Amino acid sequence: MSEKNIEDPIVKKVHEIYGSVIKKRTPIRNPDLMLKVLREEYKLVVKPYIVYLTVAAFMNSRPVLYEGPPGTGKTEIGEAILTLWSGKSAFILPCSENYDEYRVIGDFHPAMAMAKGFNEESFIPRPLLAALILDTGVLIDEIRRSNEDFQNLLLDIIDKRRIIIPELKKVYVQRGHGFQIIFTSNPLDIAQSDLSDAFLRRVVRIEFKYPTIEEEIEIIKLRLGDLMNKINDNLVMNALKIIRVLREKAIYKPGTADLVSWLTLTALLAESKKKKKASIEDLREAGYAVLYKNTEDEELLNEVL
Repeated sequence: MSEKNIEDPIVKKVHEIYGSVIKKRTPIRNPDLMLKVLREEYKLVVKPYIVYLTVAAFMNSRPVLYEGPPGTGKTEIGEAILTLWSGKSAFILPCSENYDEYRVIGDFHPAMAMAKGFNEESFIPRPLLAALILDTGVLIDEIRRSNEDFQNLLLDIIDKRRIIIPELKKVYVQRGHGFQIIFTSNPLDIAQSDLSDAFLRRVVRIEFKYPTIEEEIEIIKLRLGDLMNKINDNLVMNALKIIRVLREKAIYKPGTADLVSWLTLTALLAESKKKKKASIEDLREAGYAVLYKNTEDEELLNEVL
């Protein structure tokens, strides 16, 4: 970054506030190498088309929309890909209906603004502006939970790769290739609004689905590591069958992260009891602890466990 940019008070504030939490690494923009690092370092089994489409969209400065049911890894995979692409930790912004520019771009400290006015000294930069200035990625989680005004606010940022702060008469423009945006969405979530046609025209939509049994077995082995020695194959297959029933019938639909947590707790439960192998009872106990999220699912959970 040029000396002129660092002398800008807002840029300086961004570095002071967020610089210490941004971890740097060598950027990876080759999709094949990215897939390898996602698996070996992040322990993520990612379908190749997701990485190839995301990288292609980034090369064209297009934001990406990851859509799919909960528990399919949208947020975790998106954060990892953004971090690898930019070589810097990505920001994550969880959406809600009251999100506005003050929460994501910046606002003025009330006491300082009263004392010194609405100026650069009283302005507090927020994560979206920080991501653009630091040239790193930002994942905007559950975009459908935001309101239409917030989605419209993003259009100019998406199109022009810039953020305008009218109160300060300032315009900040993307200067590198690291600033990329991934949105996530669960289209079946009832607590959400529709995305506008204008918004959808600007994004590359990538569909996420639950992993196959073979993929989930691979993920379990990667995540559990040596703890797999505590669990026999029959218990793993039993857990996989139960997870699929719950995804089909339950209100709370467990994702792969829930499955990994369940089997991890099962193995640790057996270890705490000084047992060589986990039993079906250990699986059941751990299952109630991890999978019971909704009182309306209690009867179904009792039946499958």
